Amino acid sequence: MLPVSVVVIARDEADRIGRCLASLPDAAERLVLDSGSTDRTVAVARAAGARVVETDWPGHVAQKNRAMAMATQPWVLSLDADEWLSERAEDEVRRVVASGRADGFSFPRLSTWLGTPLRHGRWYPDRRIRLVRRAHARWIGDDPHDHLEVDGRVEALTGDIHHVPYRDLSEHLRTIDRYTKIQAEALVRRGVRGRRRDVLLRPPFHLFQALVVGGGVLDGVPGVAVAGLGATHVLCKWLRVRELQGSRS
Repeated sequence: MLPVSVVVIARDEADRIGRCLASLPDAAERLVLDSGSTDRTVAVARAAGARVVETDWPGHVAQKNRAMAMATQPWVLSLDADEWLSERAEDEVRRVVASGRADGFSFPRLSTWLGTPLRHGRWYPDRRIRLVRRAHARWIGDDPHDHLEVDGRVEALTGDIHHVPYRDLSEHLRTIDRYTKIQAEALVRRGVRGRRRDVLLRPPFHLFQALVVGGGVLDGVPGVAVAGLGATHVLCKWLRVRELQGSRS
């Protein structure tokens, strides 16, 4: 068995956590932190061989650090419930764990939107650090956008993490609504002020980066749609910052 803990935080993910937990079948441990699921997430995770800890929800960063602290293996592979490793990525994990040549490893993440894999724009390669020596890493960032910080060398791998972030368009829109509230509150707590230029310039700049610089138009209608929804996300975030601060400037 590989000395790796596959770690997942979850809530109401019964329809897809099984595929996630099937990643790296020779890992020594599978650990799921469940924060109040009302569906069969816990049962599905246990059936997949995971140790399930039922707990509260302190936020994305705190929950992922809590999960890492509960892992028992020297290496941690952290995945979201809507992600799973490609075969190439699994093979790379086996090789680098055996060699121990770095303290953290990043993967490109290939996201699928409404059935279409997106290989351009701001969604790919969307590189993420997900495999780390447990003693050399911690989660940081502002909820809900967390990321791993590694004390040591980080190496880039080539195998994809597959990712299906939204089941349908309605879920994508609900996520924009929920996440922009969280992000705006975090920005205001840090003393960041929203200006008119943030509302006027940031959304079109996002579109330019996604469609022109990143080549999102090459993904066709889905690429254009995702770029537009991303600009909508940016617009809503900065409008909410201004709303929270009561700004008229």
